[in-house]
Amino acid sequence: MTVLYKLETFEGPLDLLLHLIDKAEIDIQDIPVSEITEQYMAYLHNMQELELEITSEFLVMAATLLSIKSKLLLPKPPVIEMDEFDFYDEDDMDPRAELIQKLIEYRKYKGIARHLHEKEWERSLIYSKEAEDLTPFMPEVEENPVLGLHISDLISAFQKALNKAVKRTSYARIQRDEISVKDRIRQVMDALEQVGPGGRVLFSKLLHEEMERHEIVVTFLAILELMKMKQILCYQEKLFEDIVMEWRGEERVDGLSEAEIDY
Repeated sequence: MTVLYKLETFEGPLDLLLHLIDKAEIDIQDIPVSEITEQYMAYLHNMQELELEITSEFLVMAATLLSIKSKLLLPKPPVIEMDEFDFYDEDDMDPRAELIQKLIEYRKYKGIARHLHEKEWERSLIYSKEAEDLTPFMPEVEENPVLGLHISDLISAFQKALNKAVKRTSYARIQRDEISVKDRIRQVMDALEQVGPGGRVLFSKLLHEEMERHEIVVTFLAILELMKMKQILCYQEKLFEDIVMEWRGEERVDGLSEAEIDY
C-alpha cells in the first residue's frame, strides 16, 4: 500500500505555527508548547522523508520551541518575600511571551495582506474603458469679442478712429519746383568747364547741405540728360562709391530745345 503525503507550503516558521494553532483551535495567548512542538517536529520530519529542502528559519524555530518546552518543564524557583515586596527571578517570566508577541504581530500583518489580496481580486474583475475625447460633442460657445475690455479701452479706440478720419480728409499742397532740369544742366556744364576737358567732378561736389530733396533729384536728372547727350562720362571706381563725372571735351550744347527737355 502506497502512502501519499500532501504537505502545504508555508511562507515561514511563524506561518506554520499559526496554521497548527488554528487547526487545533488553540488560544494564541495560552499555547500548549509541548503539543505544538511535537506537531512542528512531525512536519519537519515529513519534509526530510520527502527530501524537501528545509530552510534554516524552520530549524531555528524548532530549536526555539524545544528551548521553551525545556524551560516550562523545569520547576519554578521559590518566591523570595522581603518586607512589602516580592522578588522573582528573571527566569520566572513566561518563556512563551516573546513567541506569542511575534505570532500576534504576524497574524495581524497576514490579515492585512489577505484583505489587500481580496481587494486586488475584486478589482481584477472590473474592466474599464479608456477615456474618449468628447470635445466634438461639446457645445460651441462663441467668444465675446470685447471680453476683458474696459470702458476706457473703448474710449481710446474711438479717439484713434476719429484721428484717422481727420487724416483722411486732410490734403497736401504741391508746389512747383523752383529749378528746372534745363537750368540744372547749365549749372553742371559750368562746373565741368571750370575743370576743363578731361577733368573730373564728383557728384557729391554738386550737392551741399542746404539743398532740398527736389534739388538733389533735379541734379541727378540733369546728369542723366548730359549722359544721354554724350556730353559727360560717368563711372564709379568701386561699388557704392561716389559717381565720377568726366567732361568729354565736346562742344557745349547751349540751345536746349523745349522738345528735348520739357521739365
